[in-house]
Amino acid sequence: MKNITITLPEELALWLRVRAAQNERSVSRWIAELLEGMRRQEDEYEVAMKQALSIEPERLNESGEPYPSRDSLYDRPGPGPR
Repeated sequence: MKNITITLPEELALWLRVRAAQNERSVSRWIAELLEGMRRQEDEYEVAMKQALSIEPERLNESGEPYPSRDSLYDRPGPGPR
């Protein structure tokens, strides 16, 4: 284990001590668990991003025909006069 000293405003230090106690942890252990969770999330994100970027894109329009225009896709009759 490595000791690290941090400086916090008094109000934040009080909040931290209370939160750690509510979680039945020492301040040191509670911060270590929070940081470990953050590290794990970053690692999982990196793995997911590499996996997503490794997938080859697929053509959506194999036929080569032009895509429909936006107007033709959203051309709907209105409710009519009231």
